[in-house]
Amino acid sequence: MMSKQFAVDPKLDIVIERFIDAPVRLVWEALTKPEHLKEWYMPRAWGRVSRAEMDPRPGGIFSIDIAGENGEDFPNLGCFLDAVPMERLVWTSMLFPGYRPAVFDDVPITAIVTMKPEGTGTRYVFTALHRNEADLEANRTSGWLEGTNIAVDQLVELVLSLK
Repeated sequence: MMSKQFAVDPKLDIVIERFIDAPVRLVWEALTKPEHLKEWYMPRAWGRVSRAEMDPRPGGIFSIDIAGENGEDFPNLGCFLDAVPMERLVWTSMLFPGYRPAVFDDVPITAIVTMKPEGTGTRYVFTALHRNEADLEANRTSGWLEGTNIAVDQLVELVLSLK
């Protein structure tokens, strides 16, 4: 299990934080249920999620396919490293399910999501860890960072609709 604390390195990591005026339970559901992931994971103006599979436990599958314009699917496959219900999810594209070494074409990341009760809502923090500064810069300039911010906004919107 991962330590709850880690040092964010601004040269290698991207942090996106939001306050969501809803209980942690609803944030957890939106993050771990495939039917909810399909609603928020991909910016609506850019495409859609055609398939999602989640097994939020260490070694479990993290799989989200993005539908392309020509009907092809672009798979996003990874492995959960840690899952503490209502508190933390950690997954990586560096490994396939069962901790098998991954083969990838895109910039790999390890994502750490934390959720903490705050007043009547939840403090949501998404941290994307990168291998090196070049990978971080690629994600900043490729549209990945913009799309991730849009997706987080859509996550907040979905969670509020579940209240």
